Amino acid sequence: MNRPIPLSAGSPAHTGRNDLTAVMQQVAHGDKEAFSALYDALAPLVFGIVIKVVRDRAQSEEVAQEVMIDLWRQASRYRPYAGSVRTWAATIAHRRAVDRVRSAQAASDREHAQAAREHTTAFDEVAEQVETRLESEQVRRCLRGLTELQRQAVTLAFYQGLTYREVAEALRTPLPTIKTRMRDGLIRLRDCMGVTT
Repeated sequence: MNRPIPLSAGSPAHTGRNDLTAVMQQVAHGDKEAFSALYDALAPLVFGIVIKVVRDRAQSEEVAQEVMIDLWRQASRYRPYAGSVRTWAATIAHRRAVDRVRSAQAASDREHAQAAREHTTAFDEVAEQVETRLESEQVRRCLRGLTELQRQAVTLAFYQGLTYREVAEALRTPLPTIKTRMRDGLIRLRDCMGVTT
């Protein structure tokens, strides 16, 4: 296994561009010790970027770990001419952090939308039940305003689905009388319910 290139003297944060480039090349070849050195050099930078975007320590630690794993997995994709290792790591960290924030926001938006749909559905169902109940009470009140024969004829026709002839037979009343009573009863119901034609 290749030995990692020694880093510059001082803290990992002061590691030179050339040193990290060489370390990154070793990481690209699967050198775990080189990755350990890279981790020590970049983890504080990565975490600092992530926490500024995510603003939650636990999630930031998780995202920073994901970034470091990405650096390990994507080490062979690093191109020194495109920028320093630190810049490359910072770019990956920022993208990952933004993705986490967007994902969390999208999840929150979905939860709010679902809650709103459930609330609206429940409200609509209750409103519909109340409206139906009020209409039923109004119909009953208006039916009480009809004569006995009108009420019986309308009830048989609309609630039991009988034809004029069947209503006439059920009430033992001549068909023309039933038609007249139903017509008059429906006019009175319409007026009582406030229906306009």
